[in-house]
Formats: sequence, C-alpha cells, structure tokens
Amino acid sequence: MSLQIIRQDITKTKCDAIVNATNTKLSPGGHGVDASVHKAAGPELLKECKEKGRINIGEAVYTKAYNLQCRYVIHTAGPKWLGGSEHEIQKLKECYTNSLELARSLNCESVAMPLISSGVMGVPKDKVLNVAIDAIKQFLTVNEMDVILTVYDKSSFELSKTLTGEVREFIDDNYIGAQTLNLEYKTNKAASKAKPVYMDNNLKQKFGAQMSVAACAGIAMEKASPLEDAIIKLDESFSKRLFKLIDASGMTDVECYKKANVSRQTWHKIISDDKYRPSKNTVISLAIALKLSYEQTNALLASVGFTLSDSILFDIIIKYFLVNGKYDIFEIDSTLLKYDQVTLGSST
Repeated sequence: MSLQIIRQDITKTKCDAIVNATNTKLSPGGHGVDASVHKAAGPELLKECKEKGRINIGEAVYTKAYNLQCRYVIHTAGPKWLGGSEHEIQKLKECYTNSLELARSLNCESVAMPLISSGVMGVPKDKVLNVAIDAIKQFLTVNEMDVILTVYDKSSFELSKTLTGEVREFIDDNYIGAQTLNLEYKTNKAASKAKPVYMDNNLKQKFGAQMSVAACAGIAMEKASPLEDAIIKLDESFSKRLFKLIDASGMTDVECYKKANVSRQTWHKIISDDKYRPSKNTVISLAIALKLSYEQTNALLASVGFTLSDSILFDIIIKYFLVNGKYDIFEIDSTLLKYDQVTLGSST
C-alpha cells in the first residue's frame, strides 16, 4: 500500500480505477474533473451514466472506462460548501471512503483520486486536502491498495497558513545556495559503483579531513541508546540495521512499513535482499516512520551513501520537519509538492 500525491491530469494516470468528482445527476459540467473524464473516455461513458440514474451526495458508483487507460471510472457526488453547517466535511469524507471501498470490491490494486469539491463546489482547498488524506490513511491502515491523489496544478490546493509560514521562514534561515556551500566529495568504498558521499564543511571540521561514512554515522551518539546503537553498526546490511531500529522503537514491521508509506515492491526488496540499497527517499520515509531525529536520520542516510544538505531545497524541507519533530509523512509530501519538489511517496 502507499499514498502518492502527484501533480498530474487524473485522466492520464495509469491505474486500475480513477475517481470522477461529479454531481448527483452523473452529468458532466462544462469544466473541471468531470468534464475532463468524459472528454477522455468518449461518449459511451455518458450513455452508461444516464443508465445509472441519480446518486446521493457521498455515494459512489462505477462504470466502464472506455477510452481511458484504467479499467473503471468510479463516480462520486461531492457536497457544495455552505459554510460547514450542513455536514459538508462528513459528506466529503464519505465520497473518499465509499469510492475506496467500491474500488476494493472491484479488486482494484491502484486508484487515482482528485480533490473532490475543491472547484465549483467551493469547499476550501486546505479542508479538501486534509479530508482526502485522513480518509485515505484510515482506509490504508486495514487495506492494501496504491492510492494516487492527483493535484492538477499548484493553485488547486493550499496548506495551512501557519505551516506555510513556518516552512518559508525555515527555508529563508537555513537554505544555502549550492555555490556557497563547501562540499567535499568522498568515494564511498562500500558502494558498488563508487557513488559520491556529500559532506559539508561543518562535519569536516568536526571529524577531520579524512572523515568517513562511519564517522558521520556516529554524530551525536556519545551516549548511545538502543536506537542509536542500531544505527551505528555499519558492518550490517541495511535490512538488518532497519529491523534492529524497528525493534528498538517498539513498532512491528507492519506498522513501520505502513507508516513509512513505501510501496509493497520496495518493502519486499528490503526484507528479501540483504544487498538491496534503498533510495534516499526510501531511507527518509523509514526514518520518519521511526521518528528519528535529524542527526539519526543523517546517520542512517550516511550508512548507505547519502546525507541531507543545506544546499538542496528538498533536504531543507525534510530538515524542517525532523528538527521540529513533525512526522506526518503526508503533511511532508504536501509541503514538498507546494515547493515543486518530488514527494517521498512518488519515489519509494
């Protein structure tokens, strides 16, 4: 299971089913997701929708996909915003929950969903994003499915003003342009293709010119807890080190896997291949699931040849959440998307 948040036209998403935000008459309007879906699917879709008749707000029904790349189109009628007094949030959540349950009954392994009612229906975009993520998270705790939350463009969603302001200030205070950061490139002898390991000047001064990946992994660990001790054992494979971290955290393997929001394919590689070297984003996702500190996360990254740098905007955003003890991976992905960065879920 996983939830990806991507900026893309939902009709171009490859999956088993896409969710169409429509009205109770199942008739497309002149614009928005509904119009785009019907245009891409062809006139046969409208014929089948007419045969279905009306649906209630929050209800979901399915049709064939016709000219779309998916197998099914799941249609759901979103609520119109009336200030919140008519249970709009609950009805919106029902749209997501009922659509996901219908996709499960159709044996779908993947489904793409839009931000329902965020357009002409007028539901505030930050509320739609929060409802969508909460409903999908609840569904994925007990079901296996890859869910793709599609955002058409940057203006289609909003984060809370408090979070946006805090992240913006943190970036302004910490982001160092690549041209001003003194990076030293070291060869990671453990890597099969001698990929570079990046170390900033502060770490170099602390540990000396010959600083190794092993030294980097020992930062801020003079009084090693079981969690920290598990990180520093660099002679072990990543999977063995990860499972020790999971044990030390008190989590089960399944809990860690679900909280990290990694794909089933990636998780299978981690548990079945001792030589598997995960991507940087996968390591970060697992560190977030384990609620590692910034130093601990950098140590875990260093053990497989990566680090977080103040010269990379993506890394600075990750650093903000780690330093502030914010471990909601979907909130992190939403923030990355706002700043035009690749999300964690789209690359794990």
